[in-house]
Amino acid sequence: MKRCRHLAILFSVSEFIAWLVLEAAMFYNTAIQSDYLYQGVNAMTFMELASNRFSERHFDSRPVEEEKLQKILEAGRIAPTACNYQPQRIYVLKSPAALEKARTTKASLCSCPLVLLVCYDSGTVWKNPGDRCYEHYNAGEQDASIVAASMMFEAEELGVHSLWIRGFDSKTVIETFNLPVNHIPVMMLALGYPGEGSHPAHLHSKRKPLSETVFVL
Repeated sequence: MKRCRHLAILFSVSEFIAWLVLEAAMFYNTAIQSDYLYQGVNAMTFMELASNRFSERHFDSRPVEEEKLQKILEAGRIAPTACNYQPQRIYVLKSPAALEKARTTKASLCSCPLVLLVCYDSGTVWKNPGDRCYEHYNAGEQDASIVAASMMFEAEELGVHSLWIRGFDSKTVIETFNLPVNHIPVMMLALGYPGEGSHPAHLHSKRKPLSETVFVL
């Protein structure tokens, strides 16, 4: 139970770290955008892209093109990881059989045509045995979250909507897909085009002020 509580805290922190890493990329994107504007191309800033992105729960059945899928996966490949160990292990679920298996582990996958199951390899992940707060700490969830967030925002840039999913039982996922013992599932990223009824959740735009979440020491 204690380990589960620690993992829950780590997952939230990992998502926040992933967000900070991607925000840093805005400086690079600003330079790219300037070049696009010079060429007459209307490009979004990272802040605009991040603000526009929302969790899609109404997917169209249209498949995601292979070219776009490869760009999304490439965004994950070049994402930073602790010590550049690159422990991410990504399973692309797009066959009818694989998607049906995924739906048996999480009903909210609905009718999305593509799912990325993001795991980390516990045998290659960076570890910090000296952490007195989190016993046996490793950067697996942190690395996987950074990779997943990078793919999520690349998908958004390509017009592909996404849904970040974690409400599943890890053991069920491991057994369903017969994963190697060292591949630890972190999340699923449902991908696809928006369908009828697509809209942000009512809490999407409600953000806490920085004064409640940022502390300057």
